[in-house]
Amino acid sequence: MATELTIALAKGRILDETLPLLARAGIEPVDDLNSSRKLVFATSQANIKLVLIRSADVPTYVQYGAADMGVAGKDVLAEHGGEGLYERVDLKIAPCRMMTAGFADRPMPRTRLKVATKYPRITRQFFLEQGRQVELIKLYGSMELAPVVGLADIIVDLVDTGNTLKANGLTPLEHIMDISSRLIVNRASLKMKNQPVKELVGKIEKAVK
Repeated sequence: MATELTIALAKGRILDETLPLLARAGIEPVDDLNSSRKLVFATSQANIKLVLIRSADVPTYVQYGAADMGVAGKDVLAEHGGEGLYERVDLKIAPCRMMTAGFADRPMPRTRLKVATKYPRITRQFFLEQGRQVELIKLYGSMELAPVVGLADIIVDLVDTGNTLKANGLTPLEHIMDISSRLIVNRASLKMKNQPVKELVGKIEKAVK
């Protein structure tokens, strides 16, 4: 009997760009992931199932072995810290940049800079390496609003086209890192299910190429 494997995915742009890759690797969900209310999906491969969760939770599911592998953005992985998992393949999908952004014509405070972000770990490290003291304000969405209403001096967020920033009068300022989506694998799964995991990773690598 084939070893069962579970892949964790998250809805949105990453899912839309991951499904064609999986299809090229011979894995297609039986149901429409975008319209179904289900969270666990059978696939064209009897031993492979997909689970659909929040993108920020993908590394946690993989870390603790609830999923053998998953697809997550480099931003989510860097914020998570990468415990208990291996980053195996850069899928080269959903590319964007993580940047600071604010008002180009507004001088920055000399003392404590107020930074709004949903990436406190990455942001703290970025400013620590520059020797700058910052006050971090954790937000979960509508990041661009923070400087507009005076909650923060700048934000740290993902920038794709930059149109949302522009619409709110903000400008990208400092580049922090380039982001793309990665295939991650649970460390225990790689030992216990070595052959099927390696075979699947190999198929996905081929699909990327």
